[in-house]
Amino acid sequence: MDFLKRPPIPEDAVQYQLFLVHPDPSDAEAHERVLQQILQNILAEIAPLLMQYIWQHQPFNLRYHPEKGDVPAHLGGVTQFGDNVEDEWFIVYLLKHITQTFSDVAAVVYDNDGQFLLIEAAEHLPKWLDPDSSENRVFLFRGELHILPNRTRSGEVGWPRNSVPAVGQALEVLHSHSGSCLAKQPIRSALARRLDGYPDKIQQNFHRAHCYVPAGIAVVLSRRPDLIAPAVSAFYLRDPVDLQACRTFRKFPPDTRVLTSLKFTRCLYAQLQQQSFVPDRRSGFTLPARSHPQYRAHELGMKLAHGFEILCSKSGQSSSEKEASVSSNPLWRGFLDSLRKNGYFKSELEGSVRYKDLMTSAESFFRQCVTSTHRPDIQNPGQEVMNVLEDASYSLEELKNQEAHLPPEDSDAWLDISPQELERLLEERGGRGVSDGTRKTPQPDEELQEEEAGYSLIAVTKGMKNFINATSSHEGAEIPRSCLAEPFSFDPDAVTSALDRLLGSNDDELDSDDFEDDDDEKGNDVNDDEEVQNGESQEQTGAEALDNLRKYMDEMDQELQSTNIGKSFTQNNRVSLHRCCLSCAHNLVKLFFFLLIYLFFHFLLGQ
Repeated sequence: MDFLKRPPIPEDAVQYQLFLVHPDPSDAEAHERVLQQILQNILAEIAPLLMQYIWQHQPFNLRYHPEKGDVPAHLGGVTQFGDNVEDEWFIVYLLKHITQTFSDVAAVVYDNDGQFLLIEAAEHLPKWLDPDSSENRVFLFRGELHILPNRTRSGEVGWPRNSVPAVGQALEVLHSHSGSCLAKQPIRSALARRLDGYPDKIQQNFHRAHCYVPAGIAVVLSRRPDLIAPAVSAFYLRDPVDLQACRTFRKFPPDTRVLTSLKFTRCLYAQLQQQSFVPDRRSGFTLPARSHPQYRAHELGMKLAHGFEILCSKSGQSSSEKEASVSSNPLWRGFLDSLRKNGYFKSELEGSVRYKDLMTSAESFFRQCVTSTHRPDIQNPGQEVMNVLEDASYSLEELKNQEAHLPPEDSDAWLDISPQELERLLEERGGRGVSDGTRKTPQPDEELQEEEAGYSLIAVTKGMKNFINATSSHEGAEIPRSCLAEPFSFDPDAVTSALDRLLGSNDDELDSDDFEDDDDEKGNDVNDDEEVQNGESQEQTGAEALDNLRKYMDEMDQELQSTNIGKSFTQNNRVSLHRCCLSCAHNLVKLFFFLLIYLFFHFLLGQ
């Protein structure tokens, strides 16, 4: 299939594409102009969300891609999110927001797992939809998830399951029959739950902490808060060669340390906080006792200083090779005009301090999201730190005076998850209710209702036999869909009844003439002599077993006569006692089979 020819995506990266739903294929130049204009408008629309965002590794970026093969011209990009998977889902939110704002644009997003949006709603997908049949079928369009339906007959809307539509063909179906392509409500609800809280969740994902850092780092992060991410990654992924540069701190001497408030993402803070590290004695970094009230601030600042020193030690770019100004980029003027139309600068006068700060943030955002995609060779965070440091002027005394006016730091209690909180998170991720007993019941679709309607104990028994006898494929084994949606449960009465039918009930066995040797049905329709002989041998075997059981009962009675245990029982007759013992033995056999089946179900279904 075509998707097998797609270049591999790294494990920690997400790729996204934006297509015009109804392009004009006759004029390629006009198509490019429309996409470039949409690019400027998109950047201006999402700029307020991204100005202060801190990416783990790479930012959200878009650039124009010309037509190639059966993939039409589009806007696209790739972002490596590293260890912070929330960056990936924030990009999904951005794409939903973009397609909702620009109704003539449809988005495709995937990672190394393929259509990971479908994984989030795996419990509600139709059975025909799998990784092979989902290629070029899943789109974000007008703010909602759309899936091209399976076409089983000519004239129906959709595409046959056993073939992969080209992107242009899929966009045509999406444009002509968007209502039929809209994903079912349970699927859209599952995706909405995963994106619940955005855009407010952006601020909730930040963590402010006090740190003792060299003055140069405090100045750099006050102007470029996003540079904290590569510094933390440099410390987190350090090796002995990197630490050689930290024996003597040339860029950020420890004697200039000041207390400042820094903004991390929760992922970056956890990476910095959870690693144990002892600095080299030659570095000049000393830590107070662990009981000191500001020990954590000293430790965090020490680790962060090592990260920045490692970054700058890897900067080999000379000053003559600095990145060109964003004003030289042909897209900058249109992007700036779009910002002004959207009221980005508000009522600030051009040339004021606030206006300059907003302009600096806009240039930084444009450089990350647009310019860096055209020049991947300039991705050098160490050199960016050096550039900011060269352009900055600061007073050490002024920085120390600001220590008394720092905002309070955030609590890091979220690092410690209680067992109850962990259980609640697992239940939410599994689609079940929280621990108070409530349960989210998704709306059943027609296919799920039909499958659950025939799901009975007999069907389970038959399905279990088929499951054991079946040969698994590379896609693994498949169990009933309802077993995934519902917690495992069973009806003891129904199981007992099924075992009675399987083993024979007490009444059927014990109320017959089990203790008589003659068989009244011996002469009914016996035409073959061999069958008669086999029947007689089976009857003799059963009679011998009953005689042995009678002898065993007689011996047990003799043993019990010498005790007082018999006074606690009322024996009507000998046969009653024998019937009772046989019934107990029969029940023990049934109990054994019942436990065996229960353990098998428990092992098979996981709960």
